[in-house]
Amino acid sequence: MRYADYKMSHEEVIIKINSLRSEINFHNHRYYIEDDPEISDRDYDLMMRNLIRLESEYPELITADSPTQRVGAKPQTDFSEVAHRIPLLSLGNSFNDEEFESWYKKTISTLNLNDTELSCELKIDGLAVSLLYENGVFVQGATRGNGTTGEDITLNLKTINSIPLKLIGNYPRTLEVRGEVYFPKSHFIDFNNARKEKGLKEYANPRNTAAGSLRQLNASVTAERPLDIFIYGYGWSEGSHYAFENHFDSLIYLKSLGFKINKSNFLARNIAEAKDFYQRWVDERHNIDYECDGIVFKINDLQMQEILGSIGREPRWAIAYKFPADRTETQLLDIKVNVGRTGSINPYAILSPINLGGVTIKQATLHNEEYIKSKDLRIGDWVYVERAGEVIPQVIGSNISKRTGKEINFSMPEKCPSCLHATTKNPDEAALYCTNISCPAQMVRLIEHFISKAAMDIDGMGGKTGISLIENNLIKNISDIYNLKKEDLVELERMGDKSSDNLISAIEASKNRNLSNLIFGLGIKHVGSEIADILSNHFEHIDKLINASIEELEEIDLIGPQISKSIVDYFNIPENQFIISTMKKYGVNVRHIKNTTPENMGILENKRFVITGKLDNFSRSEITKIIKDLGGAITSKVSAQTDYLIVGIDPGSKLQQATQLEIPIINESDFLLLIKPVK
Repeated sequence: MRYADYKMSHEEVIIKINSLRSEINFHNHRYYIEDDPEISDRDYDLMMRNLIRLESEYPELITADSPTQRVGAKPQTDFSEVAHRIPLLSLGNSFNDEEFESWYKKTISTLNLNDTELSCELKIDGLAVSLLYENGVFVQGATRGNGTTGEDITLNLKTINSIPLKLIGNYPRTLEVRGEVYFPKSHFIDFNNARKEKGLKEYANPRNTAAGSLRQLNASVTAERPLDIFIYGYGWSEGSHYAFENHFDSLIYLKSLGFKINKSNFLARNIAEAKDFYQRWVDERHNIDYECDGIVFKINDLQMQEILGSIGREPRWAIAYKFPADRTETQLLDIKVNVGRTGSINPYAILSPINLGGVTIKQATLHNEEYIKSKDLRIGDWVYVERAGEVIPQVIGSNISKRTGKEINFSMPEKCPSCLHATTKNPDEAALYCTNISCPAQMVRLIEHFISKAAMDIDGMGGKTGISLIENNLIKNISDIYNLKKEDLVELERMGDKSSDNLISAIEASKNRNLSNLIFGLGIKHVGSEIADILSNHFEHIDKLINASIEELEEIDLIGPQISKSIVDYFNIPENQFIISTMKKYGVNVRHIKNTTPENMGILENKRFVITGKLDNFSRSEITKIIKDLGGAITSKVSAQTDYLIVGIDPGSKLQQATQLEIPIINESDFLLLIKPVK
């Protein structure tokens, strides 16, 4: 009998499939985790091909932890929510030795210690995720989300080869770990080069590309992007045979299960060794294949971590010591200006392209004319550009020693670059303004603002659609939005029947938005969403606001002379009065809609709240409205009269003030529990 004629029995197929899976998993671990492959790519591919062939012949033998199941599921239509059993906390930041030492001294003082061990770990600039394993098999992966609830991205995470689908060693019955997904710098360069060759747009930086990759509804798209992961922590477990005394030992254990742990992790015996580790990586970070923006320091003793607990969304037992801002030198090729929605003329720098913090920088902010003069910036100068984290890059000075005498001084334009209307400058402001309210550039920005989610929430009208509506004279002011008809829209480029119907429906729905959304959407200078909410609550009708005097406005809490004058000036312009009256004619709501919730009405009666940091689930105006509707009050400063401080991401000095005054500190989840109706 020839070998080709031999057919394996069902039992032999099972044995062969299990053997191939074990071999492939072993070699995956050697290649992706240990970075020490034992076989050639060709031999590996042959094994994988054999496994795929056998599983296609015997589909009933396919299991979720098979190496073949990393890709191949049908595209999803949405991401379901995942509740984190233990919250994925954000880290507090320190930016210099003084802040880091202050955190350390306060921490060891709380623990009544003179010194303690610190786990020192590179802060990977990626996306935090949780991985859940049942009986050693990867069953669910989720994003951090707001810390308590994330999105299920299991299928996308399965495409990352360094995430084991099946654990090795002595694993607990249920295990959750936390890690950081990132896009290696070398692969990112290759990835962008490949896109460039295909005529596709290049991506800006590794972190944002990794984030976008994990949120693809089709996992096969994610699979084309060589993402990687470092596991940085133990979440929780059930049925474990181990009880760890410290964090560092738990990482060693996780490595034994097949997880990828950063080899650069270091255990410092005291703060001196921790600071030495930080200084070493300030320079060395540029020599590694992933973006790293600081060092994470954690109290190593797990019992001490439990004693310290957390404040809001931040653990008290850990802190991120950020690296200094990235700075480099390049040539200032030109200075151009754009027009904002309120008519402000804003200068910006055109730079010789540079890579800064993993991002290609071609432009940078120059703030205003006074900033340019104070820095003595000239076209043709060699300038210093700085970028810290996600902050917009800015020109911070020029290298005068490189001047040749050919540099050109810059002057702001006397006429608006968009409409050629004369520009003016208010004596109490640094910015120059175009006062033509029919300026096309202003109109584009104003429409973008008016249709935004925090304003009138009109989906499908942004970007090129808005520009096209202006260019075709269908919109001359924002009230014209409510006169649009389907026959107007279908004639536009990229606007078919369905898109036109959807836009008309969104416009119609926006007529029922609250007065606060309308006030914010008007784009009045200095009136943000929080001020708009205050005005809506106070006046309850647009006509009362239109007729309000500066003196009346100044009597309202948080509204000073500058905001009052801006509001009165806006409504004194006849064109703006016409816009409001036209909107009324088209049925746009101009009244304050009170939120009546009988079950919890008055639950916050006489309670004073202060907010610090960025909130995940609410805008400032939304949470302010909820608090006021339930009888509470919002203040801008922490004092002894404050009842609660609501803490979001990256809180400011208010957190420290509240801690010193022993004011209750809560996060968004705590707030939702606080306002939950009592039954």
